[in-house]
Amino acid sequence: MLGGTWFLGRAVVVEALRRGHDVTTFNRGKTGQDVPGAQVVRGDRSRHGDLAAAVAAGPFDVVVDPSGYVPVDVAAAAHALAARVGRYVFVSTVDAYEDWPHAPITERSPLHECPPDVAWGSLPYGHLKAGCERALAAAWPGELVVVRPGVLLGVREPKGRLPWWLRRMERGGRVLAPGEPERRLQPVDVRDAAAFVVDLAEGRADGPVNVVAPQGHTTMRRLLQACAAVVERNAELVWLPDDALVAAGVREWTELPMWRPAPGTWAVDATRARAAGLVCRPVTQTVADTWRWMKSGQQVAEHWRTAEHGIDPAKEGELLRSWLGEVRPGPGR
Repeated sequence: MLGGTWFLGRAVVVEALRRGHDVTTFNRGKTGQDVPGAQVVRGDRSRHGDLAAAVAAGPFDVVVDPSGYVPVDVAAAAHALAARVGRYVFVSTVDAYEDWPHAPITERSPLHECPPDVAWGSLPYGHLKAGCERALAAAWPGELVVVRPGVLLGVREPKGRLPWWLRRMERGGRVLAPGEPERRLQPVDVRDAAAFVVDLAEGRADGPVNVVAPQGHTTMRRLLQACAAVVERNAELVWLPDDALVAAGVREWTELPMWRPAPGTWAVDATRARAAGLVCRPVTQTVADTWRWMKSGQQVAEHWRTAEHGIDPAKEGELLRSWLGEVRPGPGR
């Protein structure tokens, strides 16, 4: 496991150990605690000498890589491990697709253009992941599986999408609910994604596969109602349509997490994943377990984008008053 202490990577380690596999993690030890039971090798994948130490801990049946973001570093890991590993499972993203989120996506949809030898630079995240995929395709001689997750939610979530909504419901009152209430969402519980990744590591399927829930798995209304129910507060959902939010300059995807009106956002084909065995638990269970974890006081290393999530309460209040035709009280009133 290249990583193994953060969100999806950690969940994969937990699941693999639960199934009785021997697991070795290779990471810097900076973004989370090691999972008990895993053999730990410290190192930075961008340094050749550290990679050699990881290789020396083998041989391995499979490498799972949820921490590859730079094409040249991914290629280096592939070259270093090729003689000691038979199968490579790389965690990419639906953001690697050129048309996402503007159009429906399948595994055959084109990826962003990004050379496989990019060392770093100003390219967006999705472009870099596409470059990583190309680097692996050129460098890896054995079995290669590429998983492209959409939104992952659940316990230990570092980006804070679901935790933000839960905290917002905890405050109660009128809650700005974004867009179309029956908009179909495709989030996957991180534990289900991890179980599926281990399935793929064990040889269930090859090639690229989108890791998203099937259409109809949940809606924005059901997700937000689940959040309101589990925190047991008096939260009233007030729905504002997409055009009103866009006109008000609300930042999609971040100020109101998981709200994005682009038609392809939640139109990612899940057929191949379902055929390969991906099973998604009810969103109500994901919400309840996440809230239980949050109330336990456990902490995780936050993602660098965590601070982007959530709308300012004053802005939310002003939008609600404007939508409902209310006049804001002035001084002395």
